[in-house]
Amino acid sequence: MMISKLPTQSSVMTVMAKAVIKASKGLLRDFSELENLQVSIKPNHSFVTNADLRANKVLKESLLQARPTYSLISEESEEIVGEDSSHRWIIDPLDGTLNYMHGVPHWAISVALEKDGEITAAITYDPIKDEMFWAEKGCGAYLNDKKIRVSGRRFAADVLMTVASIKSVSGKVVKSVSGVRKTGCMTLDMAYVAAGRSDLLFFTDSKSNNKWDVAAGMLLIKESGGIVADDGGKSTGNYSDIAIMCNIDFIPDATRIYRTLHC
Repeated sequence: MMISKLPTQSSVMTVMAKAVIKASKGLLRDFSELENLQVSIKPNHSFVTNADLRANKVLKESLLQARPTYSLISEESEEIVGEDSSHRWIIDPLDGTLNYMHGVPHWAISVALEKDGEITAAITYDPIKDEMFWAEKGCGAYLNDKKIRVSGRRFAADVLMTVASIKSVSGKVVKSVSGVRKTGCMTLDMAYVAAGRSDLLFFTDSKSNNKWDVAAGMLLIKESGGIVADDGGKSTGNYSDIAIMCNIDFIPDATRIYRTLHC
């Protein structure tokens, strides 16, 4: 990572940036030696690799060394309840594990800081492209050292739509937009909406959302001028209600399109 200091960087953001960069080194090394990767199947039938677990260990140690009283939740380990229960790290050491296992260079590390139930700082880091998407509450969202904004597109025919599950997308929806993508990495999907690379993102089964999948992306999108909404188009801060993400002006059409997903 070539960035020595990010714009408006706080001490917390410095801690988070150093942690994800440190964790990325092992992930990149293992990605170049996939033939040695050990894979297990979790109770929910998803995959976990030894690379996930090692990155998780590095992140936990780095974050808790810097803020030892904070609490922490992770996809790959049990929750840690610290002395300071008002602050909690939320980490996903490797989002896009299936991509990673198959040598597809589209995966990321995600870390968010929650204060009194609200996300106040967030990073989603793509080590392959050396792209760090980050935001702090009230300070805007950035890609490395450049400020980012959500797309301003307002017409469905011009929109590039991303979905968490392609199974729920009908032919009618596909024909109504410019294109549809399923990338296999939810944290980067949300970061791409924040950066204007994707115009519209749908989660079609919001009840299955995990906090570590969406925490960082929620702040990235909001700080880049977008909206994180439920299936009725109403802004939400509840991760289990998230269904629609786009620019605010497009939310009426986005809600209409969402309703036709299963038609």
